[in-house]
Amino acid sequence: MDWSFIEKYTPMYVEAAALTVKIGFFGIVLAVALGLICALVKYFRVPAARQIVAVYIEISRNTPLIVQLFFLYFGLPKAGVLLSPEACGVIGLAFLGGSYMAESFLSGLESVGKIQLESAESLGLKRWQVMRYIVIPQAASVSVPAFAANVIFLLKETSVFSAVSLMDLMNVAKDLIGMSYNTNEALTMLVVAYLIIILPISVVFTILERRLRRAGN
Repeated sequence: MDWSFIEKYTPMYVEAAALTVKIGFFGIVLAVALGLICALVKYFRVPAARQIVAVYIEISRNTPLIVQLFFLYFGLPKAGVLLSPEACGVIGLAFLGGSYMAESFLSGLESVGKIQLESAESLGLKRWQVMRYIVIPQAASVSVPAFAANVIFLLKETSVFSAVSLMDLMNVAKDLIGMSYNTNEALTMLVVAYLIIILPISVVFTILERRLRRAGN
């Protein structure tokens, strides 16, 4: 292992990791918002919008992120819409993640028994009160495992951002391997960087899931 190589290029990995985290954060936030809207549309069976959401989910889940990025980065300019590589990364991640988040949120919402809803309504609770005090707390506890898995999945999907010229972790590793042929060192730093980003998030969600499980018992 060439430690001088690692010491020399660590700042590049730190900068690339910061970019990866930034794009991942904004993409996941938008994915959560989009997923929540889609889940509510399907849960309340909103006419017309329900069909649009169903089509979106099928397209999103059945096309690779790299294809979506190519469409945003190379396809839209043909129509006069220019997006920066960072914007393409955020939008692509949100588009992909929104469908997965929607399914996880919907499974949580549907886990609440109808008898609980009917009982709450018979006690005079309004719909928003039923959602706030009964549906959302139970749905959140059920959705946490799937939500955590989706967050980690989306962070790992950032590895394809190099396809749109983003200097993310994968792009830095490929460039260094091409320039110096220090393959082992470059790949080791890549793996360590992703572990530093993803492992703490995984641990936090594991602890949260256990606490919610204990609270439910």
